Amino acid sequence: MNDRLQFLKSVKPFHLLGDDVLLEVIDLLEKVSYSKDTLIYHQEATKLRGVDLIAAGEYESFFYDSAQNKRVLERHQPGYCYGGISMLLNRKKSLRTVIAKKGTVVYFLHRRHFRALAKANEGLLHYFSQEFGMRMLNEEFAHFVKRPTSFEENYIATDQLYSRRIESVEYRDIVTCSSSTPIYTAARIMAEHKTSCLFVKNEVGQIAGYITDITLRDNVVAAQEDVRGQAKEIMDNPIVSIRKDAYVYEAILLMFRTKTRYLLIEDDGEYIGMISRSKLLSDQAQSPFVFIQSVKLARSGNELRDKWQRVPEIVMQLLLRGAKSEIINQVITTVADTIAQKVIEEVIAICGPAPAKFVFMVLGSEGRKEQTLKTDQDNAIVYEDKANEQRELVRAYFLKFADMVSEKLDYIGFSYCTGGYMAKNPKWTHSLSHWKRNYHEWMQEIVPETAIQFSTFFDCRYIYGDGAIMKELVSFLDEELQKPMPRLFYHMANNALQYEPPLTFFKNIRTFTVGSQQVFDIKKAMTPIVDLVRVYALKNRIFKTNTGERIEALREAGVFSETQTQELLQSYYYLMGLRLRKQASQIMHDKSEPDNYLDIQSLTKIEQVTLKEIFKTISDFQLGIKVQFTNNLFG
Repeated sequence: MNDRLQFLKSVKPFHLLGDDVLLEVIDLLEKVSYSKDTLIYHQEATKLRGVDLIAAGEYESFFYDSAQNKRVLERHQPGYCYGGISMLLNRKKSLRTVIAKKGTVVYFLHRRHFRALAKANEGLLHYFSQEFGMRMLNEEFAHFVKRPTSFEENYIATDQLYSRRIESVEYRDIVTCSSSTPIYTAARIMAEHKTSCLFVKNEVGQIAGYITDITLRDNVVAAQEDVRGQAKEIMDNPIVSIRKDAYVYEAILLMFRTKTRYLLIEDDGEYIGMISRSKLLSDQAQSPFVFIQSVKLARSGNELRDKWQRVPEIVMQLLLRGAKSEIINQVITTVADTIAQKVIEEVIAICGPAPAKFVFMVLGSEGRKEQTLKTDQDNAIVYEDKANEQRELVRAYFLKFADMVSEKLDYIGFSYCTGGYMAKNPKWTHSLSHWKRNYHEWMQEIVPETAIQFSTFFDCRYIYGDGAIMKELVSFLDEELQKPMPRLFYHMANNALQYEPPLTFFKNIRTFTVGSQQVFDIKKAMTPIVDLVRVYALKNRIFKTNTGERIEALREAGVFSETQTQELLQSYYYLMGLRLRKQASQIMHDKSEPDNYLDIQSLTKIEQVTLKEIFKTISDFQLGIKVQFTNNLFG
């Protein structure tokens, strides 16, 4: 008792309280020990249950920045109270991320008792308010507090960990063998079903054990067991199961507690499936890059659909962390590419191997790696030329293949292209020689309508297939573009002048009415940058597809100055950031379909001024295109 009393007197601000109050507090303390380094609180995400009084060891507190670097790192020694500021001044949410170092011992005081103390003793509130005020004088500390790098949606994965049930997770079918199955046969079954866990049934048909890749390594190969032995001789135990209505966090804790990597899922006393620890952990991962890995592990259309529906959460997370728009575009595009690749592989497994080498191309915004959350299918197929007798057979295969791919992508969430720019359209699935003729005709006999088609198909990249086909197509375009083509660049430039920046004569932002809002179309506001950069890229035979990469390449080629480069990059990605934020908010907060209309009233004065400057910059670049490409047609 005396030891704890002396300890409490050493803790600021508890030293302000009288002995009679401290003696009452002693009975309310709970002792907590940490045997290893433990991440216990996430900044702006973890709701504190109370305050921690450090008795031994050390707390490490900091802010994570957008790159997950530790910022404003502090170490707290015995006698420090963590959680007072968060409890009293930050809605009970941990202001910082905290790691308890190995060997740390704290006394925990529940928040209802702490708040009662603070209410009865004004000195406590004054102490923590003063401490917070002193810290806010630190510019870096204030930056992270005023604009936190995360909040609830930043830790959506953490929230789902505690609210999501096992039945909502995509689990796998149970693959089994009998206890007398030879070991080599068991390994073959695992290979055939592409599973890393095979369950073993006993003589009465009950699951009695399991075999994993690790089992085969440790119990067979390392032990030099005869592979003709029986499965029951090398299987592992025990069998661990969980109800399908249990929470995900319960499953993860159970796996760590029992040291098993696989759980059987139970429904009314029957096993209905299985799930791996790596699958659960990857599903809950906060990092978008680990999320992408979880997309690669997905095994069904339903699971891929679920992954795509979670992308807005990832986007919002990245936006709140201050990630650059170009990085967010890359994340969205990588997820979309991965999903399309998984679908293509699935369709090939159904249709059989392709009868010719081919590439599956994506076009438009996906081709430029600039996808947003409002996206549809834009794709095409180029396959190698075959002898006359095989042409119809090859074409029939790829048309069926394209139709199945497109249908599955639509189910997952990539809607059909209203303009018909899809491989399922027979017009856009052809041999390499046919595609060369397409491009040649668009370049030689160009009219305004074909300028749009050429623009779409110049923004193309392949995501699956034989790269040599794409390389040959690009080489062909490179040769063609070395010929004089004034009409091509005239119409392409005119295309870049179709969308004028929405500025009035008095340099205000021009809007139109949608419902009760005064809006402008941010996609159309961005289009001139994409179009004008494409014209310059074509003129200089630059075959990068991404707008940002094209701008950088044009700077390196001496076409754009350093100032012009920065103006274009900053303008384009500023607009992209506004567009992504609006769409993510519509999906997550409004539960509505995203669009490209931005309400002028939703923007701050600073954002409105920035937009006006951007639109002026775009106008200046359009004037340059008009002079260089359209006035020179006959001169």
